[in-house]
Amino acid sequence: MLIQRADYEEYLRRFNARDYDGVFDFYIERPSIAFFGITIRSREELKRFYGFLHAHASEAITVERFASSEELVALEAIVRIEGLRDLSAETLAAAGYGELHPIARGQVIEMRQMIHYDVVDGKFAAVRCAII
Repeated sequence: MLIQRADYEEYLRRFNARDYDGVFDFYIERPSIAFFGITIRSREELKRFYGFLHAHASEAITVERFASSEELVALEAIVRIEGLRDLSAETLAAAGYGELHPIARGQVIEMRQMIHYDVVDGKFAAVRCAII
């Protein structure tokens, strides 16, 4: 089943609304979501990670290029992260996310990312991303 751009926009709408259960509904039951040293394999892990991150920083994704097939969704996007409150290396490490970069309240980081989603039966099975 092909994931269309409109489907992905709905995924992003749920992500931006912090509807983590709605986001996870786009995934198979045991996905492999891996980025920047973080691996997420369950609904609970996704909710824990993004609940923690979004308590400290806002995140907005702007898709610039999008392509999909029966087996893959690939996109190039600008990911904008803004610190809502200080997030130190110590706080990240204590939460188990020491691989991530600290961010100060008010600091803005913009990254161009390539994001690949493996698709199985119309759902995301694996995610990989890289800063480009």
